[in-house]
Amino acid sequence: MKLEEHLKQYFNYTAFRTGQKEVISSILDGNHTVAMLPTGTGKSLCYQLSGYLLNGPVVIISPLLSLMQDQTEQLMMNGEKRVIAFNSFLTSMEKNQALSQLDTYKFIFLSPEMLKSDFILNRLKELQIALFVIDEAHCISQWGYDFRPDYLRLGDFRRELGNPLTLALTATATQEVKEEVISSLGLKKWNEYIYSVDRPNIALAVEVVDSYQDKSDRLVELVQTLEGPGIVYFSSKKMAEKMAIQLKRYGTNRVMAYHGGMEQENRVLIQQQFLHDQLDVICATSAFGMGINKENIRYVIHFHMPLQLESYLQEIGRAGRDGLKSIALLLYSPGDEQLPYQLAEGELPSKEQLDFVYRLLEENKDLIKDLAERDNEVRSLSGLTEIQWRLVEDYLFRNTDKPVQQRFEQLKDFINERLQVKRKKINEMLKWTQTQLNGCRRKNILKYFEEDKTIEINDCCDQCGIDLNVFYSKTDNHKSADNFFDWKKHLAKILLVSERD
Repeated sequence: MKLEEHLKQYFNYTAFRTGQKEVISSILDGNHTVAMLPTGTGKSLCYQLSGYLLNGPVVIISPLLSLMQDQTEQLMMNGEKRVIAFNSFLTSMEKNQALSQLDTYKFIFLSPEMLKSDFILNRLKELQIALFVIDEAHCISQWGYDFRPDYLRLGDFRRELGNPLTLALTATATQEVKEEVISSLGLKKWNEYIYSVDRPNIALAVEVVDSYQDKSDRLVELVQTLEGPGIVYFSSKKMAEKMAIQLKRYGTNRVMAYHGGMEQENRVLIQQQFLHDQLDVICATSAFGMGINKENIRYVIHFHMPLQLESYLQEIGRAGRDGLKSIALLLYSPGDEQLPYQLAEGELPSKEQLDFVYRLLEENKDLIKDLAERDNEVRSLSGLTEIQWRLVEDYLFRNTDKPVQQRFEQLKDFINERLQVKRKKINEMLKWTQTQLNGCRRKNILKYFEEDKTIEINDCCDQCGIDLNVFYSKTDNHKSADNFFDWKKHLAKILLVSERD
């Protein structure tokens, strides 16, 4: 049977998107595979269809709870019941029950932190894993924009699981990052499928405004005139909520804010309403988008400047997945780069926080022995966020043969290096917003990923020329939400609180 026939059988699609067939063929031929596919081209199908055609379970390592949940929901909505995501949506009882019958699942989603559990790792060792998948594989690289310490251990975990057939997936990775991913996973021989990050159907534009008020007014105007649906990205939870209220005040009724500080049930509800065309606009932080399989998003607006080109590409890639014309607009006002600098510094522990933790451990010698059980106590006392603590914890438990002081000094050196990387990426993003000095925006973003612009595109970018009339609304986007939909029943299914089969 041809792969296209399997695609029709399992997913009711008639044709593959860019790179999917090549990656799946490589896996089915028994090759470790590294794939960089553009955002919006369906990376998840690469392991899902391969999984159906291989004997044994597929283990997927995913960095975000929301991404895991999205992929799990999509599989379940496609009729697949042999899927489990080990995350905070599961109660302890549900988690233990799932682990006791782990061999009955076809798709097993895990965060890299979960693999630190000896019990979970030992249960995985009992399986004949058909495919080991690292989603968002750029998180492995210390020089990637979204580094996660626990991703560095995936090579060790992979060896403990017997070096199963491996697929590493990402949408944005420089050559340096890709090489570190391969090295960290310990791949000796592999096939590589690297496709352009370019999405030719998405026009790129930056609008410079003088002030915050001008930016707010312009956002209202854009949302009222552009063909939707659309996503507006903010770097601030508070600002996402504030602008959602303002948009409603000016007549855009079907709009909601979305960010990581909301209750899980509310986030899932808003996400599903957007997917089912009951909302036209989402005012979101970067917590929204990964795994969102909505093909008709017509615009993505950035109210705040992203911290790097990689995440910018990820976020604008949510537009135009149906291949139709869409637009990405970044609103910039002088000084906007200060917020990214502050956010970058806030993601990492400060010297003062590290010194406090060090003194705490020196004064309480037994504390480091019980750190795994008392980590919340140390976090609370030091004021570290969960993300900051993961980094500290990783260095404290790694290289345990070295004195604690030496580990802290190494951590400080690493944080300084990470901060320099983050500042460099913010500067690159800022430089890109000022592309009017250097020509085509698309050419410059491709150059960053060591690509050349090889095709001429109508409505390429604001520097090459865009006909904005193409993107203006031709119908009334502000429809009334009068279509009946049983959200209580639908949410119960999604949140896995209904009776399981």
